[in-house]
Amino acid sequence: MENKNQKRYVLVHGICHGAWCWYKVKPILEAAGHIVTTVDLAASGIDKTRLEEIQTLEDYCKPLLDVLSSPDEDKVVLVAHSMGGICAAFAADIFPHKIAATVFVTSFMPDTTNPPAYVLEKLMANLSPQDWLDTVLGSYGRPDRPLQFALFGPKFLAKYLYQLSPGEDLELAKMLVRVNPSVTDNLAGTRSFTEEGYGSVKRIYIICGQDNVIHVDYQRWMINNFPVKEVMEIEGADHMPMNSKPRELCARLLEIADRYA
Repeated sequence: MENKNQKRYVLVHGICHGAWCWYKVKPILEAAGHIVTTVDLAASGIDKTRLEEIQTLEDYCKPLLDVLSSPDEDKVVLVAHSMGGICAAFAADIFPHKIAATVFVTSFMPDTTNPPAYVLEKLMANLSPQDWLDTVLGSYGRPDRPLQFALFGPKFLAKYLYQLSPGEDLELAKMLVRVNPSVTDNLAGTRSFTEEGYGSVKRIYIICGQDNVIHVDYQRWMINNFPVKEVMEIEGADHMPMNSKPRELCARLLEIADRYA
């Protein structure tokens, strides 16, 4: 028998991560009776794309676009984490009719005025080389249009991303993180997302109170910069709330689907 209360979630990971980072969240949402799709962006998780093949934001987001381009008519709750927020905004700009709501979980949230990478570039400009610890940063592609990449180091993961998460999750990340492109202007272009596309989709922001990467002040700045339908907060959550506070995160995602999907 069809479950009329069944919702569809699509979960998008952040830079260097993969679908694997949602391993606690997916079964909780499914146990509540919902359909959950976790996406590996290009060159992430078990996706076989090589970094050098990613020349545009569309290249990076292709697996997500493939999911949303399916003929299924059910709208999805699109959940994005960290840099995945720019990918979610890109997808929402193309498929606004397929998305009931976009949820930004301590995530970069673009607006419809500035270039897609503006919110990331603005934060990066305030970081010094020392802040990156053992993270490997570099460039690839054409000399006249260099593209940036990153690979988080173990010390950076421990101090800035997973400081409140179980040790097992930190170890998992050390084993599974991959080199990913950074969504800079050179990758994403400078044409802003549209009001009639991305701007027309309901947006909810989930603030994580102990994020050492995208600090609370910056999360609130993005919300003020491009106001959302609703703001939720998870206290005691680091940058990886799917690990440090999975049940609290799922409770909010269930509430969002119940209200907006």
